[in-house]
Amino acid sequence: MSKAAADRRIHWRSEPHQGDIAAVRDIVASSGFFNAEEIDVAMELVQERLGRGAASGYHFIFAEADGKMVGYACYGPIAGTHSSFDLYWVAVHQSGRRGGLGREIMARAEAAIAQAGGTRIYVETSSRPQYEPTRNFYLRIGYRQDALLADFYGPGDGKVIYVKVLPGRRAD
Repeated sequence: MSKAAADRRIHWRSEPHQGDIAAVRDIVASSGFFNAEEIDVAMELVQERLGRGAASGYHFIFAEADGKMVGYACYGPIAGTHSSFDLYWVAVHQSGRRGGLGREIMARAEAAIAQAGGTRIYVETSSRPQYEPTRNFYLRIGYRQDALLADFYGPGDGKVIYVKVLPGRRAD
C-alpha cells in the first residue's frame, strides 16, 4: 500500500452498494473532463452490477477514506477473448489526486484481474490535450500505447488504446 493510502486509512472493497452510484458520479464529475453522457455511463455500470451481480461482467475496486468513497476502478473480461480484460474506469476524486491513490487502485485492479486469470489489460482514453496527464499516468505504471484511432470520439478527439501484459503471465 502506498504511503498516501496508508495515511488516509483507506478501506478497500469490491462489492458495490446503492450509495456508490452517487459517489461514482461525484468522483467522475470532479475531474471536469467528462460530459453528462459519460458520467451517466459510469453510474450505469454500478447500477448494472447491483442489478445483475457478477453476471454483469463489471467488477470494482472501491477506495474509501473516513466512510467516503475517494476513488475506484471498474473492469471486466472482454467477451470472446481468452484472458483479456478492459479497464473501463479508474478515477480518484479531484481533492485526493497526486498522492499515489490512483496507482494503488490500479495495482489492486491488476492483481484482481490476474487472480481471475487475466493476462492482458486494455484501457482507452482521449487524445485531447487535457488528457495528457492521464496518458502519462498509464505510461508510468507500465502500460504501452497500442493504437490511436484518429477522430474516434469526434473531430480532433482520437481514442488512445493502451495495453499491459501482466507480469508472470503468458500473453495469449
